[in-house]
Amino acid sequence: MSINYRGETFEGYNKPKKTPKGKKSHAVVAKEGATTKLIRFGQQGVSGAGANPTTESEKARQKSFKARHAKNIAKGKMSAAYWSDKVKW
Repeated sequence: MSINYRGETFEGYNKPKKTPKGKKSHAVVAKEGATTKLIRFGQQGVSGAGANPTTESEKARQKSFKARHAKNIAKGKMSAAYWSDKVKW
């Protein structure tokens, strides 16, 4: 099921995709209840630590990101911090 939202094609609701150009690295059409919202997130060209960081510096970066954005991550699917945490960190 493909979704066209504001001229962009997405695989579905709550399915993030990489953006080829622009200021942000990813985009997602978030849907919670009846509310639908286009969310762009992530710095272009910068990678997160990933799901399983291996080095101490990656672990420290991940811990710092999660601590710094914890309040916004807790807001759920309608926040960019939630998607950045899920996809990049």
